[in-house]
Amino acid sequence: MPPAPTAQKAEASNLPKTYRAIQVSKAKGPFEFVDKELKLPGPGQVLVKVEACGVCHSDSIVKEGEWPVPYPLVPGHEVIGRVAALGPNLRSRADKLKLGSRVGTGWEGGHCFTCKPCQKGAFQCCENGTVNGIFKEGGYAEYVIVNEESVVFIPEDIDAAEAAPLLCAGVTVYNSLRNIPAALPGDVVAVQGIGGLGHLAVQFAAAMGFHVVALSNSDAKRELARELGAKDYIDGSKADQAAELQKLGGAKVIIATAPHANVIGPLVKGLGLDGTLLLLAVSGEISVHPGALIAKRTSIKGWPSGSAIDSEETVKFAQQTGVKTRIERFPMDKIQEAYERMHSAKARFRCVLVDQ
Repeated sequence: MPPAPTAQKAEASNLPKTYRAIQVSKAKGPFEFVDKELKLPGPGQVLVKVEACGVCHSDSIVKEGEWPVPYPLVPGHEVIGRVAALGPNLRSRADKLKLGSRVGTGWEGGHCFTCKPCQKGAFQCCENGTVNGIFKEGGYAEYVIVNEESVVFIPEDIDAAEAAPLLCAGVTVYNSLRNIPAALPGDVVAVQGIGGLGHLAVQFAAAMGFHVVALSNSDAKRELARELGAKDYIDGSKADQAAELQKLGGAKVIIATAPHANVIGPLVKGLGLDGTLLLLAVSGEISVHPGALIAKRTSIKGWPSGSAIDSEETVKFAQQTGVKTRIERFPMDKIQEAYERMHSAKARFRCVLVDQ
């Protein structure tokens, strides 16, 4: 008796033979529109029909050649779409994965389950893991194949384009802040930079009950920061931000979201007792005076995004509390414009490619 058809074979007749994608063929190369052969998902994989994909600053890793990646490559790791086909031998989430299910995926593109970080549940720190749109093909395309363990289940009643950045920028700020146990509602949490990450960090911190202080280097975003939930605003061009934070009792957490090493280092002096400088975006080395760390038992901590369940909890919390990503929408053929607005920090505040 011949073997029963697998789920992927059963659905092949409903899928196109090719799909449109945007790839980069070499470091600093142009975005190229290509028609790629549509492959069916293999064991433990899911094929997703893309509805929206965020254009994240980390996509410059591929575009600018900042890391060694397997060119040619389709970037994109903030993906929302629907299940178009299921591969065989699904494991952990087989009972929930159905054709047509609304799903997404973020930075964490798959893990080994066996290394020490995985055994501790820190899947985004997997020693053998992969990254969507960096080491495997991503969501700047009509279809993308996703590893089962990186599938994020997305509610039906949320806008795909607004939800996409929550799977990278959103989960990074929310998941990092909720994992600082010393921080309690009412404590001062300062957010350095009010951009793609920062505008979400202000909202999440306010929704979590913290006294939010926005830190910027001009007065231009004062009203926006207050609108997003900040109680105070410190313009670094007019005042010593660390000194002003100490007047508020010192910050329990300072979230660094803008990659300016020369600005971030001195902020350590603005921390209160047992405070944490939380690094989410840094370019270059930061210089910190050790006395500022010793005197108040402060620390510096980094945090890398989150796993699928972290992203699901981020989306749920955002819906419950009204946290919203502010986005600019672009069709696929406007990828260059979207990327340039993101890369020049002119976007307000996340660029998203949408299926139109």
